[in-house]
Amino acid sequence: MLALEQFRGSTRSWLEENCPPSMRTPMVPEEIVWGGRNAVFTNPESKVWLARMADQGWTCPTWPAEYGGGGLTNDEAKILAEELERINARVALTSFGISMLGPVLLEYGTHEQKMEHIPKIIRGEIRWCQGYSEPGSGSDLASLGTKAVLEGEEYVVNGSKVWTSYADKADWIFCLVRTDFEVAKHSGISFLLFDMMSEGVSAQPIQLISGSSPFCETFFDSVRVPAANLIGGLNEGWSIAKRLLQHERTMISGFGLASGQGDRGGTTSITASLEGAAMHYRGDKGRLSDSALRDQIAKFKIDSESFALTLQRSIEEGKQGEPNATSSMLKYYGCELNKRRYELFLKAMGSQGLGWEGGEFETEELQVTREWLRSKANSIEGGTAEVQLNIMAKRVLGLPDMLSLASKR
Repeated sequence: MLALEQFRGSTRSWLEENCPPSMRTPMVPEEIVWGGRNAVFTNPESKVWLARMADQGWTCPTWPAEYGGGGLTNDEAKILAEELERINARVALTSFGISMLGPVLLEYGTHEQKMEHIPKIIRGEIRWCQGYSEPGSGSDLASLGTKAVLEGEEYVVNGSKVWTSYADKADWIFCLVRTDFEVAKHSGISFLLFDMMSEGVSAQPIQLISGSSPFCETFFDSVRVPAANLIGGLNEGWSIAKRLLQHERTMISGFGLASGQGDRGGTTSITASLEGAAMHYRGDKGRLSDSALRDQIAKFKIDSESFALTLQRSIEEGKQGEPNATSSMLKYYGCELNKRRYELFLKAMGSQGLGWEGGEFETEELQVTREWLRSKANSIEGGTAEVQLNIMAKRVLGLPDMLSLASKR
């Protein structure tokens, strides 16, 4: 206990000295740090904050110090998180490498592969994207057809992926490929890493109904990948893919959280929180004029705070054992919460929440409308709601596979 209190004291002192002033303010979307070879820091202090946190290994506090991580125990990492929250510190680095790839590399990668990639993830030097879904292989991911053929010391990759988040901005991709067409579909898949600057790789953004283009179509035309970039054994990629999806779904479940910095990621405007928006558009003498809306917002806040505690408990439990179907439960509920949040925003804002463009709407109002549209994809990305419900039915409740039953009818 004394050692933990000493750690808290030294951590608090370090943060007070090293966290720049603007990094103690609510995050704004344009200042989120994704890192990468072509990283753009709209706020110069974001670059300073990332460098200082990475030097400590605190972008990945519990990862082994051998690979550049913080090497902290779970109790120490919890203290660090509390101290960061105490000063309202921004997240220094947002990264698919941290939330998805890194954990499976630590579990399945060789020492050489970890030494090559983990330090760069921790320092934000490489931005990663995920090559999973294909035009004909979404919910049935195991039917993927992108193939990799071994030629000497290289794999030659041909095929395409779709819904590849930020593929047009990423430096490297972690990609599922088919390396054996003669075995059962789940058994012939491998997990490859390769540079998006490799000859034959191209990406085309897809515009969503929200007007943004975070997803891409990604094409591979005879891309040559060193065989050393195979993670795990040949044709053993499905096990890695499932483990990574568990980490991804836990990450996506966080969409449902109403953070202390505002429901919408720390914005400081009238639409920063449900309560703020409701009071601005429907307030009357310090009270919401719509009692039904007041009840709905209160229930959402209770559900969101309860979910936050459940999510934290699950994360702590996951550090002690194997990831399990809990990630599907969290992903499903978190995404439903996020969709509820934006439906309530629109109820609170009335007609001001239905604009697309025009001088009669504030910029932040238009942003809410687009985020409401964007939230509809939450129940698709990372595994559809139907797939998550099926996983819960089979692995948690022990019920028959409903998709298989339906196919037999």
